[in-house]
Amino acid sequence: MTKTRMNQKISVIGLGYIGLPTAAVFASHDVQVLGVDVNADTVETINQGRIHIAEHGLDQAVALAVSSGKFRASQTPEPADAFLIAVPTPFQPDDHSADLKYVKAAAQNIAPVLAPGNLIVLESTSPVGTTERMAEWLAEARPDLSFPQHNGVQSDIRIAYCPERVLPGKIIAELVSNDRLIGGMTPLCAQQAVQLYETFVKGACIVTDTRTAEMAKLTENSFRDVNIAFANELSVICDKLGMNVWELIGLANRHPRVNILQPGPGVGGHCIAVDPWFIVSSAPEQARLIRTAREVNDDKPRWVLDKIKSTLGAFLVANPDKTAANATIACYGLAFKPDIDDLRESPALEIAQAVAAWHAGQVVVVEPNIDQATAKDKALTLVSFDRAQQADIHVLLVDHSDFKTANTDRMSSDYVVDTRGIWL
Repeated sequence: MTKTRMNQKISVIGLGYIGLPTAAVFASHDVQVLGVDVNADTVETINQGRIHIAEHGLDQAVALAVSSGKFRASQTPEPADAFLIAVPTPFQPDDHSADLKYVKAAAQNIAPVLAPGNLIVLESTSPVGTTERMAEWLAEARPDLSFPQHNGVQSDIRIAYCPERVLPGKIIAELVSNDRLIGGMTPLCAQQAVQLYETFVKGACIVTDTRTAEMAKLTENSFRDVNIAFANELSVICDKLGMNVWELIGLANRHPRVNILQPGPGVGGHCIAVDPWFIVSSAPEQARLIRTAREVNDDKPRWVLDKIKSTLGAFLVANPDKTAANATIACYGLAFKPDIDDLRESPALEIAQAVAAWHAGQVVVVEPNIDQATAKDKALTLVSFDRAQQADIHVLLVDHSDFKTANTDRMSSDYVVDTRGIWL
C-alpha cells in the first residue's frame, strides 16, 4: 500500500545532527523542505550542498536534496504546512533541570508565519510536559489562532511530539527504518503527524499522548544509562580487586540471560548523558536508581583521571631521569562514541581537557574524525597516530576503528590506560 503524503511543504527548525538528516530524507521523498537555523555559516554551507557535521551518507543526501531544488536553508522562517522543531535541550548545570530556551525561541520564531491547518511537531528530547508548554508559548504569540490545549480537535493548529530514536553513524538509515512514537495533543493532531512521517518511515508509527511519548524517550535513554552504569561500576570494583573487567563480563555474558554492556570512560552524547536528569528533576524523590546511575557515570571520568595520574607516577618512579614536565601524555579519541565527530557531553573530551589542565608536560591528542579547528580547546594539540606513539603515557578513551587496527608495538603496556579494553 502506498503511504499518503499530506504535507507539500515542511520547515525543519534546527539543522543539527537530527534536523539536517530529517530535512534531507523528507526532500528525497519529493517534499519541499525549508531548513531554518540561527547560524549563518550553517545556512550558507547547506545551500552550497555541503554539510557542517559528520554523518555517514549525509553529505550525498544533502547535496542531492539541494541540487534537486527540494531543500534550501534560511535563517528566517517562512509559511509551511508543517513545522518540525529539532533544537537542543541542554540541562542547567546547577540543578540538571532542562533549559528550554531554544524550544521557546523556535516556537516564537515560527509563530508569525503560522496559519490555520498547520501542524507543529516537537522532536527535541524534552522533559514531560514540554510539548504542552510549547503550545502555550505559541498561543501567547498568536492569540488570533486556536490551539489544541484550548479548543481540542476544533483547533486551528495541530501539535504533536515525535522523538528521534536514531544511532549516530546510522542516522539516515534509522530515520527510515525505525518505529516512531507519535504523541498527539488530540487524536487529530496524532493522525496528521502520522500522515506526515509516513512520507518516509517504513517502521510503525505508534500513537500515544504527548506526555507518554516524552517519557518514553527519556525512559529509553535512562535504561541504557543504568545498564552502562552497572558496567562502569564493575570496572571500578574489578580494578580494586585486581581483576580484568572485560574477561569478567565475557564470562558472565555466557549465561543465557545475561548481557552486560562494556564499560568506558563515562557516558556522553546529548541523549544518554542528559535525558535521565530530566526524569530526576521531574520526580527527585522517586528516581533514586536513575539518579545513582547518572552519578556513577558522571564520576567515571574522575576515576580515569586518577588512573592516569597513578600511571604517570609509576612512569616517573621507573625513569628517575625524567620529570613530569618532560613526560608526554597522549590521549586517543575525543568524540563521545566510536567513529563519529560528535563532541557533545563527551567524557573523552572532558578527560583530555582535564589532563591538559593539570599535567606539567606536553599533552597530545589523536582524533581521526575532527580537525584542530573543531577540537573545542586550543590546549588540545591534535597529532597523527604515529606522532603520538612517541609519548610516554598512552590513554585510550574512544574505541575508534582506526585504533582497533593500529600497530601498538611501540607502546609499553605498563604505561597504557585503556578505558575500552582494546589494547590490553
